[in-house]
Amino acid sequence: MPVQPLAELVRFARRNSPFYRELYSRLPDEVAHVTDLPVVPQAEFWRANSPRDNRLLTAPLAEAVVFRSGGTTGSPKFSYYTRTEWREFTATFGRGLAGAGLRPGHRVADLFYAGDLYASFSFVLDSLHRSPVANVRLPIGGATPWESTAATLEEFRVQVVAGTPTTLCALAERLAHAGRTLPDVELLFFGGECLFSDQLPLLKAAFPNAEPRSLGYASVDAGLLGAAVPGDDPRVHRAFVPDTRVEILHDETDLPVDADGVPGRLVVTSLCRRLMPVLRYPAGDRAEWVDRAAGVFRILGRAEEGVRVGPVSLHTEDVHDVVAAADTSGEVTGVQLVVRRRDGRDGLVLRLAVAEPGVVRAELGTAVVAAVLAQRPFYADATAAGHVDPLAVEWVRHRDLAVNSRSGKLVRVLDERPHS
Repeated sequence: MPVQPLAELVRFARRNSPFYRELYSRLPDEVAHVTDLPVVPQAEFWRANSPRDNRLLTAPLAEAVVFRSGGTTGSPKFSYYTRTEWREFTATFGRGLAGAGLRPGHRVADLFYAGDLYASFSFVLDSLHRSPVANVRLPIGGATPWESTAATLEEFRVQVVAGTPTTLCALAERLAHAGRTLPDVELLFFGGECLFSDQLPLLKAAFPNAEPRSLGYASVDAGLLGAAVPGDDPRVHRAFVPDTRVEILHDETDLPVDADGVPGRLVVTSLCRRLMPVLRYPAGDRAEWVDRAAGVFRILGRAEEGVRVGPVSLHTEDVHDVVAAADTSGEVTGVQLVVRRRDGRDGLVLRLAVAEPGVVRAELGTAVVAAVLAQRPFYADATAAGHVDPLAVEWVRHRDLAVNSRSGKLVRVLDERPHS
């Protein structure tokens, strides 16, 4: 689907989508600027986008590919692409893979997850297929036993391995534990979640000659978001112009951020999707402009990802940063926040992945707890008042961290409280 003028796309959505007709009912007949449109209210968007009695789509569901996503609210949602839209989506993303480091003749293993309407495996495979850079594609998947995956990587001397950071780290841990390395791998293409500095030593141990890089920034619900930008910071991406328009909005006012380095929430408008229009849709991430004029931005993490323990709120990004700072020896390769309830009180457990969980790490555990409490002293106050259980640490292997059963992504907050 070619790029369409915004005014024409808005007219089309108003004419054919009951949801957008109602959302835009108070707007003038002609809309020339994207900022004239309201930001999509996500709860209403997904209620209208139900599999039955759909009020969002602009046509009956007669020709499309359907994918499921967690959306930004955590519950499964469904996204629809016509074959033309999907072809253009993957072709545009495939062009961006050259900037991520894909080179002619690279042998690429796709370790993303497939099945259950999950998109990433097909998306990456199709993007590689439609990339202008010639490559050899090995569709292994994320659920294949690690021994078989490692054997295929060795047999074909694979140079690029693509997967979520959690999948890549789980494979790296298995390899390191077995005393094996894969020196032929040059690039680790990650996507779907952030890669943190504490994961780099584990990846280096198994892939000694590989450089981790973002393969690009996209989601099944929001579509194209950003192409990878070469450099030291894998969070930096460039908007897919002219296919999409990316905005960063101030948290308090929802007005566009004009200056570089000012955090806000990222919203996207797709100028190529008509069946399921995406117009000023919140992508679910926070970001800041690196070079607004050039469309270059830095992803800062999920917009609303956090945890509430009794009266205490904590953001996962903050806890992750504190743990990394306290872990001066670089032993921790993964962090998961686990909320439990005992004797009428909530409590937070920091589940920390290390190479040998059985080794006593009293000093590191004490340092981590002290650092988190120093950053969030209200937790210590709530503990002293008997409102929450003391902050605790649990040592595990990386493979023991809970992951999403469909996508293989790390579940960063695990709520084990009874909710019935």
